[in-house]
Amino acid sequence: MDVEFLTPARVEFREAIHFYEDQKPGLGDRFAGEVRKTLERIMQFPAAWPPLSKRTRRCRVKGFPYGVIYQLRDDILLIIAVMHLHREPDSWRNRLAEPPR
Repeated sequence: MDVEFLTPARVEFREAIHFYEDQKPGLGDRFAGEVRKTLERIMQFPAAWPPLSKRTRRCRVKGFPYGVIYQLRDDILLIIAVMHLHREPDSWRNRLAEPPR
């Protein structure tokens, strides 16, 4: 299964890494590692997390207040958002019209 990020998801992932790294050296790397582990869990068990809509699900990132919002599209895991769960929880919905990048 291939993983593709929408551009806004890639940007927010990088911004979160930089934010955590600024808070404490090494914390950004730890965050990035937990997101990667989250992606691996999703690929192993794509239907295991609660649906947010008919095709969209969210898996929480362990140890951080973030979630990975995703869809399965054929053999592609499409990452719609890597978002802070306490900020604008529905902001990912307007991204679905964008083509995968």
